[in-house]
Amino acid sequence: MRLDAVVTANPERRQQVQADHPDTATVDDLDALLARKPDLVVVATPNRAHAEVAAAALDAGCHVVVDKPFTPTAEQGRALIDHAANKGLLLTVFHNRRWDSDMRTVRAVLETGDLGEVHRFESRMERWSPEAKPTWRDSGGAEDAAGLLYDLGSHLIDQALVLFGPVASVYAEVDALREGVRADDDTFVSLTHTSGVRSHLWMSKLAARPGPRFRVLGNKAVFTKYGIDPQEDDLRAGKRPVDDTWGREIELEWGDLSTADDVETVPTEPGNYLAFYDGVVKSVTKGAAPPVDPADAVNGLEIIAAAQRSAANQTVERL
Repeated sequence: MRLDAVVTANPERRQQVQADHPDTATVDDLDALLARKPDLVVVATPNRAHAEVAAAALDAGCHVVVDKPFTPTAEQGRALIDHAANKGLLLTVFHNRRWDSDMRTVRAVLETGDLGEVHRFESRMERWSPEAKPTWRDSGGAEDAAGLLYDLGSHLIDQALVLFGPVASVYAEVDALREGVRADDDTFVSLTHTSGVRSHLWMSKLAARPGPRFRVLGNKAVFTKYGIDPQEDDLRAGKRPVDDTWGREIELEWGDLSTADDVETVPTEPGNYLAFYDGVVKSVTKGAAPPVDPADAVNGLEIIAAAQRSAANQTVERL
């Protein structure tokens, strides 16, 4: 794959593109990008524009990757899926955190059966950002698909669905606590899966000390993992996914598998976001299934909508 062009009119971002990817063009708008007849368009716009931009790229004959959240509503997501199918083009969603180091480790632990029968899955993405920023992510409303439920919640819900399957009911608490914000910044979602497993998902910008990233409780043991996948920090540090140290966590961050009598350290699997784009290439060139089925993202959007209803009405919403 070759990065052909980036759409940005921001001078600083143009300079960044030129520094990091000197053979890549920068263009002002979507029309200029589509005029270059790209094979694949990656949509990483503000959330409210995902559906419109993705549809335009499909109309231009391009395969499309859409950042999460896929679209603001499940209805828009289903319409895009139908549109891509009618065009015979790839449409997938960048749920990259399926390939987080800690997520890969949880999957490996579950496969061993050491936890026994799992009854509760706890997952957190918590940050300390007490001062709101003047961006759509904090100040936007429902029309912007702003707030943590759409942002971090998209990841947490997707991971829970991947691990434990379909959801029967949803309960949520959605709050905007910081001064001057419209979008939620402290949110809890409880999912009851059809399998009987309960997923408890926390996301917050007001956690001075985050809780465990994952805690998975079974009738034989519990797996506990603190810390966050290192791949975003690796990018900021100038690493690339092909580097030997990419996505590898320091030993101090490793999780543990505990029983009443024993604690075993579990080495963290390396993170591998590159696997998503390996999947994209196989889909485009060999007709393989997309690395993320966009229908999975629609399921997540339906849960987000149910969480919004639950929080507004103080109800348990059944799907």
